[in-house]
Amino acid sequence: MKIFIRGTVQGVGFRPTVYRVAKSLGLRGYVLNKGSNVEIGIKENENVEEFLNFLMKELPPIASIDEIEVKDEPINGYDDFEIINSSEGEKTSVTPVDTAICEECVRELFDENNRRYLYPFINCTSCGARFSVIENVPYDRANTSMRDFEMYEECLAEYTNPMDRRFHAQTISCPRCGPKYTLYDKDKGVEVLEGRNPIKSFARLIDEGAIGIAKGWGGMHIICKFEQANRLRELYGRPAKPFAVMFRDLSTIEKYADLEEEEEKLLTSAQRPIVLLDKNSSSDYLEDISPGLGNVGMYLPYSGFHYVLFHYLNSDGIIMTSANVSGEPMVIRNEDAFLLKADYFLLHNRRIVNRIDDSVVRCYEGKKFFLRKSRGFIPTGIKVPYKDRVLSLGAGENVSFSISKNSNLYSSQFIGNTFHYPTLEFLASSKKQMMELLGLRMDEIDAIGVDLHPRYLTRRYGKKLSGDFSVELVEVQHHWAHAASLMLDAGVDEVVALTLDGTGYGTDGKAWGGEILHSLYSGFERAGSLEEIPLIGGDAAIKDPRRMVFAIFSLSGREVPYFVDKEAEVMEKLMQRAPKTSSFGRVLDALSCYLGICERMTYDGEPAMKLERYLALGERKYEFETYVEKKDRKIVKTLPLFDQLADYSANGVSTEKKKADLAYSFVYALIKEMVEIAADTCLSNDISSIGITGGVSYDVPIVRMTEEVIKEKGIRFLTHNNIPNGDEGISVGQNVIVGHLRNRC
Repeated sequence: MKIFIRGTVQGVGFRPTVYRVAKSLGLRGYVLNKGSNVEIGIKENENVEEFLNFLMKELPPIASIDEIEVKDEPINGYDDFEIINSSEGEKTSVTPVDTAICEECVRELFDENNRRYLYPFINCTSCGARFSVIENVPYDRANTSMRDFEMYEECLAEYTNPMDRRFHAQTISCPRCGPKYTLYDKDKGVEVLEGRNPIKSFARLIDEGAIGIAKGWGGMHIICKFEQANRLRELYGRPAKPFAVMFRDLSTIEKYADLEEEEEKLLTSAQRPIVLLDKNSSSDYLEDISPGLGNVGMYLPYSGFHYVLFHYLNSDGIIMTSANVSGEPMVIRNEDAFLLKADYFLLHNRRIVNRIDDSVVRCYEGKKFFLRKSRGFIPTGIKVPYKDRVLSLGAGENVSFSISKNSNLYSSQFIGNTFHYPTLEFLASSKKQMMELLGLRMDEIDAIGVDLHPRYLTRRYGKKLSGDFSVELVEVQHHWAHAASLMLDAGVDEVVALTLDGTGYGTDGKAWGGEILHSLYSGFERAGSLEEIPLIGGDAAIKDPRRMVFAIFSLSGREVPYFVDKEAEVMEKLMQRAPKTSSFGRVLDALSCYLGICERMTYDGEPAMKLERYLALGERKYEFETYVEKKDRKIVKTLPLFDQLADYSANGVSTEKKKADLAYSFVYALIKEMVEIAADTCLSNDISSIGITGGVSYDVPIVRMTEEVIKEKGIRFLTHNNIPNGDEGISVGQNVIVGHLRNRC
């Protein structure tokens, strides 16, 4: 009897588990890795059901089974049960994700009698780096960057003992034979030999106020004490961008955030993402970490290095944020680290094969909103109802790509902003690597999905691939892709979606972003949108929302703020030929600016993100009247709302509470009118669900008020859970649309 098991069964201790279960039942046969799957041969056919039941109960912690196929084929030989060498096989899935070190490894890490005492690369079959080190499948040491390190006899004995928990742990090592850290200073990378304990020395320097860069599993991090936040901002030109912080343990996090159960589970999970947590009353200490925001991205140690670092640190928490040139990918090569600004560099000598950032998650009513889906969650497959091999390349910023094969859709790690050429190179190299893991060539791809925007480099890259390999190119509208990603995430085939974001290229060539779409996989209808407002100076209006406010009040015939005399004349002239946008994000920017919350954007989404803190505190104390214009779609007028806002604030906004109430009342009125249009669309098309997607749907107060209004109408409300709400989810939406269009399924 032969059993074929597909799923997350590579590099997770699956074969040793099969071996132990089979031996305990007295079975004869074999187990082997076969490409991305596992093949099991059992001579005793009558024991197969018992074996599978037992195996399911004993699955390793991070293993998962997607499919089990049993074939009645005779097994010859085998007087015992054994593990045999891997074979190439068919590549039908990718390697498992990187996961935090397990409790057993942590215990060994701090056991003074253990030979891996304080060894930062400790791991076993249940934990450690995987995707970040793998070059190809099957997941064997020879296919990872650990092949550069020859095992000594102690590690080899563990690796070859089927009863040892490090049996076939491909990244097994110890202080004698494994990777090592070295500490350098900023003076052209001169090695710092102080004390011959690089992590201890690095920790002392951080405690003394140094800014350091440390190499981890999937990239490098900038590390310093909280008190050095402003120095770090000056050094990297990040005047207000929030930093991620790592804390020693959960009890330390609880000093600064009131944790919900779901947040605690995520923080302590094997994936160990950065979790966006609301600040509590003790969080003034963290104001320099996320200026003007109501939340901070916090996470816990996930590697042996982190545990050892905190063992030596006096600080209970440190800034630990991605080390990169602004807009470019995180640094992974040692020689490139010295191009960054820092006092010290703590670098190890294991190659990072696949760059992978820390994941960032926000919780909402038991759901996960992925602001960045990467380490710990990627790569994993999503079931789709088509077998086509589709490559989809995402949008322009916050990019991921996706590849479908054999009814599974695989998304890449977070890629970033492809307007920067090094990031586009990262996309190309990661695409090549993912295709190798899946056993695909470009000439085997059936179609390529791209965004409509003519200036997106992902689109140009897709067109080049299409031409070079004679592959069909399919253009997918940005907000339809958002809606499709939500549909796949929620498991529905039709939805009326509020697709709310900054901007996306519309089918009419204008900048959309406040859309009500009746969406199917086969097509969409633009049922409604926000009123179009001029973007004075194009992208300049995004960075300077005062221009949005100027345009709004000029069109309303009111006295215009911020610009006077010649500047005002210039703005008026620019406005006449400015592109127009229906963006919800730009309305939030203008509202934030007008209320004096944020008048300049120094990082993506800053004005709207700072407005959220006020929405969370506000109440509906002011009545804003909404107006709808009917053309080819229903258009919610935003200018009258700003007109009313000016009247409500004519005598000034005397308190922060009034500012919060005005902001909340304004946004609530806008959302309520959009939901009215969505509900009418549901009624006329017999649709049961309204959802929210796009970058604005990371804003919890807005999602909450949207859910409240929708549920009052007795309509099902949909949000994201596994696919990113923002542009990182675009490639998923593109892929599923292209797959359905090709099959009309």
